[in-house]
Amino acid sequence: MLGRGGRSGRGSRSPRPVEPSRFSPSDALGEAVAGVLQRPARSALTALGTVLGVGTFVAILGLTATASSQIDARFSVLSATEVTVEDVAQDQNEFAGPGFPADADARVERLGGVQHAGVYYTVRLDEGSVVRSSPVGDGAGGEKIDVVAASPGALEAAVPELVQGRLYDGYHSRTKERVAVLGASTAARLGIATLETRPAIFIGDEPFTVIGIIGDVERKAELLTSVVIPRTAAEEIWGAPQESGTRMLVATDIGAAQQVAQLAPTALRPDHPEYLRAVAPPDPKSLRSNVTSDLNQLFLVLAGICLIIGAVGIANTTLVAVLERTGEIGLRRALGARGRHVTVQFLAESGALGALGGLVGTSLGTITVVMVAVVRDWTPVVHPTTVAAAPVVGLVTGVLAGLYPAWRAARIEPAEALRR
Repeated sequence: MLGRGGRSGRGSRSPRPVEPSRFSPSDALGEAVAGVLQRPARSALTALGTVLGVGTFVAILGLTATASSQIDARFSVLSATEVTVEDVAQDQNEFAGPGFPADADARVERLGGVQHAGVYYTVRLDEGSVVRSSPVGDGAGGEKIDVVAASPGALEAAVPELVQGRLYDGYHSRTKERVAVLGASTAARLGIATLETRPAIFIGDEPFTVIGIIGDVERKAELLTSVVIPRTAAEEIWGAPQESGTRMLVATDIGAAQQVAQLAPTALRPDHPEYLRAVAPPDPKSLRSNVTSDLNQLFLVLAGICLIIGAVGIANTTLVAVLERTGEIGLRRALGARGRHVTVQFLAESGALGALGGLVGTSLGTITVVMVAVVRDWTPVVHPTTVAAAPVVGLVTGVLAGLYPAWRAARIEPAEALRR
C-alpha cells in the first residue's frame, strides 16, 4: 500500500497557477477603435468640440504669425522710414525764436540715408478768414479749411499721388510764388474740377493759383483735406509762426531712421540742438510682439473655452457609454479583466476621440490660415511646432475628459453588473 500510495503520490500533479490576465497596448488600441466605430455618428458629434477647440487654436496662432509678418513688412516700408522733427524752442526759452533755420531742408537732406525733408505747419489765419474759389465781394461764401505751409521737400516726403497738375518746387519756394496744391476732396468742396482754366482760390483776401490736385498720400493724410502752399509765401504774407507747432517731415531709406533722428537736431541747430526734438519710429519688433501678444491673449481664451466644451462632451459621452455597457464590463471582469484594464480601455476610447478631433481640427485650422492669406494676398505662416502640438492637445484633452468615466467603470462589481 505504501508502494502504491507512494506511486500514487508520485503520479499526482499539483494544479497550475492561474496566469494573470494581460491587456497589451495593441489590445487597448483595437478596443478604442472598435468603440469609436461602433457608434460613428455619436463619436463625430462628441469629437466636434475638440475639433473646434484645436482648429481655433491652430487658426489663431497661424493668423497671428501671418499678420505679424505683414506688420513687419508694412512697417519697414513706410513707418520705419519716417522721422518727424518738432520745434520745441518756445518750450525751452521764451525768447528762443524759431527752431528751424531758413535752409532747414537742405541741411537735413545732406545727411546720409535721407530721401526728402521739409518743414510744414498750419497757418494761423485771421479770425473769420475763409477759403473761397471766387473773388472777394461777389457775394459767394467760403469754406473753413486748414491752410498748411509746407516746403517742397515736405510735400515730396508725404509721397503724394497727383490727379491733375503738378507739385510746386524749389523755384516756387525761392520766388515766393502764390501757388497752391489741393487734396481732391478740398478741390471738390471749392468747386474746382479741372486745372485747364487755371483756377484761383482766395485765402482770406490773398489769391493763390491752384497748380495741382492730389488724390492720396502715403504720409500725413491731413494734407488731403487742406490747402497746401509754399512756406516762404506763407511767411511773407502772415509772418513766421510765433508758437510751437512747426514740424519737419523726413523720409529716409530703410534702416536709416534711427540714425537720422539722432543727427537731425544737431544738423539743424548746432548751437542749440535742444530746441528740436526728433521722433523716430518705434522698434518694429516690439510692435509685432505687442500685436501678437494682444491677439494671442484674446483669442486663445476662445480656443480654451472650445477645448473645455469639447472635454465636457467627451466626458459626458464616455460616461453614458459606461452606463450602457455595464453588462459588457461585468462580463469582462468575470472573465478575468482587472479594474486597471477597464480603466485603460475607456481612457483609450476617450483619447482616440480627442486625437481624432485634434487631427481634424489641425487640418481645418491650417486650411483657414491658408484661405485667409490667399484672400488677403498674404504669405501664410504656420509654425511646424503648432501643427505638431495641436493633435497632442486634442489627445490630452480626450484623456483628461475620460478620467472620471474610466474610474467609474473600473469600480463596477462583476456580480452586480451581471444581474442587470
